[in-house]
Amino acid sequence: MYRTNSLAVLVFVVILALGAAVAYAQLPALPVGVGWLAGAFLLALVVSRSIRVASPWDRAVVLRLGRFRGLRGPGLFFIIPVIDTIAYWIDIRVITSSFKAEQTLTKDTVPVDVDAVLFWKVIDPQKAALAVADYTSAISWASQTALRDVIGKTLLSEMLEGRSRISSELQQIIDERTEPWGVNVQSVEVRDVLIPTALQDAMSMQAQAERERQSRVILGDSERQVAEKFGEAAKTYANDPIALHLRAMNMLYEGLKQNATIVLVPSSALDTMQLGGLAGITALATALTGKGSNAKPEPAPDEPRTP
Repeated sequence: MYRTNSLAVLVFVVILALGAAVAYAQLPALPVGVGWLAGAFLLALVVSRSIRVASPWDRAVVLRLGRFRGLRGPGLFFIIPVIDTIAYWIDIRVITSSFKAEQTLTKDTVPVDVDAVLFWKVIDPQKAALAVADYTSAISWASQTALRDVIGKTLLSEMLEGRSRISSELQQIIDERTEPWGVNVQSVEVRDVLIPTALQDAMSMQAQAERERQSRVILGDSERQVAEKFGEAAKTYANDPIALHLRAMNMLYEGLKQNATIVLVPSSALDTMQLGGLAGITALATALTGKGSNAKPEPAPDEPRTP
């Protein structure tokens, strides 16, 4: 493969210009001038074809008469035209390649589409040039095959939750396959795992049902804790009638102050709170309405009324 470079073009132009200048000086002798021009052209062509310049990330695979001669680069180097040829220019930088597996069945027979990215680097250009015909295509096919193998051995749940493990396993498998080609796999990243739409809906419903189950469990546990607290409070009230009486009065007060017109209270509670009589109910109502401080107390039925 031949790559043109500015240095070779410059050398070609300079040599040809010098030959043209000499030929121009030999104009009285036309055959001599033409010979100088032709010689300068051939020399410029040979020298320009001998000069090669490799980039810092390139390595040139040089063959001499069909045999491997060596690697050249980076920088300036020379070859013998016609005898030496550059078969490949190998890029030794880290290269990224995307690959994917479509409609591949997992271990639990679920079709999935998986996209991944491969980061690899040529560490031995000689093997990459001589051991495999097209190392780029070979790496791509090896990556796809390894991905399908890993998917077939993995459950869907493990694939969705353990991408890092799958990436590490893929890196190990691909690296073992590409090592004889002089290629080292830096890392593999699984980008996305796509599952059928119907399965996505089913998984969403399953997750929703699981959350509802958890909420019901939490609610039941809360009721159990409340019941335990009520049991502890009942034991306290059982040993302290005064505390029970004050609690009953507070509950009745809280119920009546919310503008309630009718309150149903057990007769036993009225007897306990001493509200069974008309005087007790009147006193409680007066206290709740706030009229006890401004209004005069009503006389008893048998007492005489004062003007």
